[in-house]
Amino acid sequence: MSGWHLFYLVLGVFLGLALGILPGLGGSAGLAILLPFVFGMEPGQALAMMIGLLSVTTTSDTFPAVLMGIPGTAGSQATVVDGFPMSKKGEAARALSAAFAASLFGGVFGAFILTLSVFAAMPILLAMGFGEQMMLIILAISMVGMLTGSNPLKGLATCGLGLLLGAVGSAPATGAERLTLGTVYLADKIPLIIIGLAMFALPEIVDLLRRQQTIAKKGTVLGKGWLMGLKDVFRHWWIVLRCAAIGTIVGALPGLGGAVVDWIAYSHVVQSSKNKETFGTGDIRGVLAPESANNAKEGGALIPTLLFGIPGSGNKALLLGGFILIGIDPGLEMVTDHLDLTFIMIWSLAVGNIIGAGTCLFLAGPISKITTIKYTLLAPFMFGLIFFAAFQATRDWGDLIALMIMGTLGVYMKRFGWPRPALLIGYVLSSRVEAAIYHTTQVYQFTFLERPIVILLLVLTVISIFAALKFKIHAAPVTETGVHSQHNRAPQIAFYGLILAFTLSDRK
Repeated sequence: MSGWHLFYLVLGVFLGLALGILPGLGGSAGLAILLPFVFGMEPGQALAMMIGLLSVTTTSDTFPAVLMGIPGTAGSQATVVDGFPMSKKGEAARALSAAFAASLFGGVFGAFILTLSVFAAMPILLAMGFGEQMMLIILAISMVGMLTGSNPLKGLATCGLGLLLGAVGSAPATGAERLTLGTVYLADKIPLIIIGLAMFALPEIVDLLRRQQTIAKKGTVLGKGWLMGLKDVFRHWWIVLRCAAIGTIVGALPGLGGAVVDWIAYSHVVQSSKNKETFGTGDIRGVLAPESANNAKEGGALIPTLLFGIPGSGNKALLLGGFILIGIDPGLEMVTDHLDLTFIMIWSLAVGNIIGAGTCLFLAGPISKITTIKYTLLAPFMFGLIFFAAFQATRDWGDLIALMIMGTLGVYMKRFGWPRPALLIGYVLSSRVEAAIYHTTQVYQFTFLERPIVILLLVLTVISIFAALKFKIHAAPVTETGVHSQHNRAPQIAFYGLILAFTLSDRK
């Protein structure tokens, strides 16, 4: 509750609110822009700003979802289904009020579950040796690859591409240079900030400009019903509680997270309700379910991130990069040596949700007018900010060149439905899995396969791959923009050929 901590927390919250309002951006892009500026900061203040930003992007993204029918982030897609019809019926204020209150509860609930998880995970962390850590990372990689995106094979290939990009530079064990193309810049790996901006910030802005969309054509009358929206939360408290629990559980599973948690919660409330015919026409339950779930998932996603160093989503992969910048190593130390920082993050998450939801409630009128700004006016400013943040990575011209190359890759991955979070998570885990394999083989050889926890994790890995292939392999491949990738196969085949050529190359 110190003054400087609250100052940086509020600053992060306001940044997150602004990014959530702008369609296409969100926590991942915002955190990628923020990372260069937290370098050298006091750990508690840096964590406050990063957690504050991540805690509320799924709160303010409700504005474009309800007022315009455009998801502010991936976590508000299901909110559009009933939120936008309510807006067209003159009940925008009721929908926004209910959404913000549900988001507030979901965020605090996720922080509470995260608190319990810290104590429950302590004996598990103490039992984890090198072999167990390696199998846990492999389980996470398989889940990320199989569960991220609509096509499990594409997800697994993208995760593998991230592992390959993470291998660029000097090998951790031998120091041998790999895929550096004879340049000094690549000898120290591609900065995580560059990967984050290229995968999440540039593709979204380019896609919106390519389609020449504006944030909104005209303002929307909010109407009355602020108090009614708050009453809806109490009247449907059981739905809010159930969906918050669903959001926390799904958030803790690597590879799921923001893109699907709102749909899972929405599907649950539709299937468990008696009168289903009103959904899709402006039912308040269709707003409460996804909004409570997508905020609760932030607390759930922090469980594997803090305790095992395994990011539960793309923005948590960038958060791990932020940990490294301020000198924090996630894992056992987070519940022993750095327990104070762990609880700083937990309660920053809770307080950030309270501040964010309160701000949205009291300033809904002025904030909603921001949605009337043309996106073409904001894009040049965003491009400048992105390139400035990228140059801060190492302050080398190679940063900008790498951003352009990786950004082009990100644009086509988005266009052809290759899951970008899988690449980022694979990139972050590449150094950890390589170190884990080296340590395991040096200490145990192949006897680590006889350890009970290793066997259990191996079985879970096989089950996760089998389940993903069984339930998702027959689904029609869909791109991130919702276009079936069965059309225009020629450019997709060419894109696949380029990725395959890079994968098979062996430059030294």
